[in-house]
Amino acid sequence: MAKNLKFKSAVAVCALVAAAPAAAELKYENASGGYVLLYGQFHPGFSAVDDGVDSYNQFADSDVSNSRVGLRLMQPLQGGMEFRFRFETALGFPATSEYDQNGSTGVSSWSRTDLRHIDFSLSGDWGTLSAGQGSMSADGAAEIAGGAISLPMYSYTGDGNGLYQFRTAGGALSGVTIGDVFDNFDGSRRGRIRYDSPTFNGFSVAVAYGKNILANPQPDDKFADIALMYENEFANGIEFEGALAYQWRDRPGTENTDSFIASGAITLPVGLAFAAAYGDQNDKRPGATDPSYWYVQAAYDANFLAVGTTSFGIDYYSGKDYNSVGSDSEAWGVGVLQEFEDANVEAYLTYRNHSFDEVATNYQDVSSWLLGARWKF
Repeated sequence: MAKNLKFKSAVAVCALVAAAPAAAELKYENASGGYVLLYGQFHPGFSAVDDGVDSYNQFADSDVSNSRVGLRLMQPLQGGMEFRFRFETALGFPATSEYDQNGSTGVSSWSRTDLRHIDFSLSGDWGTLSAGQGSMSADGAAEIAGGAISLPMYSYTGDGNGLYQFRTAGGALSGVTIGDVFDNFDGSRRGRIRYDSPTFNGFSVAVAYGKNILANPQPDDKFADIALMYENEFANGIEFEGALAYQWRDRPGTENTDSFIASGAITLPVGLAFAAAYGDQNDKRPGATDPSYWYVQAAYDANFLAVGTTSFGIDYYSGKDYNSVGSDSEAWGVGVLQEFEDANVEAYLTYRNHSFDEVATNYQDVSSWLLGARWKF
């Protein structure tokens, strides 16, 4: 009965959010062409997980794109340059990714690690120079996907339930979590300096160097990356977006780690979209493995309803050598998403199955449903 009530509550919240009217843009413009913009999103979700022995339900913030608020400032300068500032923070709500078989593992309050951006930038014909807490060059380079369904379905398949452990064939919790063995090595946000080149024929390059300044205590690890991006719409209406990135992590006192990631998506005028991603990691620390993966996704965006696009998706992930040499990580998923354009809402339902096996150990599959609705203002 309690699980039924939780499910009904989740459906009710998603329905209320979907019915909410769209908020007017919170933007102030000055006489010189500058502006200040307040924005944000709320993203409630309901997750139902089955680990082969027990099932677990929770209503929490959906971590595929957590609830947040932010502020953007832009001011034109002489010589065609622009100064920008961005502040953005997650709201610190209990998140779907904080739950495991023992319940919530997170702290349901805001902390400084919820800060996403405190970022200053200056741009001109020569490109953009940024400094502060914000995206490294490789952030997002592994997660380009197709269709509106890419909100809940992309190459990182553990965003909704990454802390859940696999159970052994005998039913015992193994200590191996979904997040341990389904990584996509995507870039992150750091305290960094970053340069983005101008775009030439659809191509651009970005480089960044930074540290994890929000951790307490602050580690001495240093991060650097370089990314090549391409985006274009061709004369026949076909659109393509892709990225390649290389990352370095310098760990004082031990060996470094580097990784290569790539992803791309092609969208056809008929509404079909196809995406793929690849990544491999070279961890030079003694005893570490060098895992790799590939990922594919197909999506279809249709206009069945006047309220907005209806998007369908299916995807598959295959990984090797996570946790131990010779291991296999596999995940597949299906989903549907409905846009409510007048309300700035996307509501979705996805199903995903994760399986993991090592040379000496077999584990039971973990399956999950995720129901969510994101309202943006």
